[in-house]
Amino acid sequence: MTKAVRDALEGVSEIELTVTGRKTGRQITHPVWFVQEEESAFLVPVTGSDSDWYKNVRQTPMVQLAANGTAVSTTATPITDADRVNHVVEMFREKYGSDQVDQHYPKHDVAVQVSLT
Repeated sequence: MTKAVRDALEGVSEIELTVTGRKTGRQITHPVWFVQEEESAFLVPVTGSDSDWYKNVRQTPMVQLAANGTAVSTTATPITDADRVNHVVEMFREKYGSDQVDQHYPKHDVAVQVSLT
């Protein structure tokens, strides 16, 4: 992870995720919560595998993350293994609080790993 990306994510609770629409081919940007572990950011779609941005990532895994004026184009990898998804959700609970995660994320059957290198 470059110092610029690390600095841009420092203390940030929300980033901009840009995906390619699977039907339109247009670039679509969403604000999303994230957690970091080692050289990756992890995302949890609000409605799990039913989320449109998650479906878009499955079709076109190239995404862009942006925060504080710094953007990185990278690859997103869907996570479907229940133990790994639960680990990501627990990191979300630690960062944002269990009550917030339970309120905003009713379905956690998938997560997404985004390389920051």
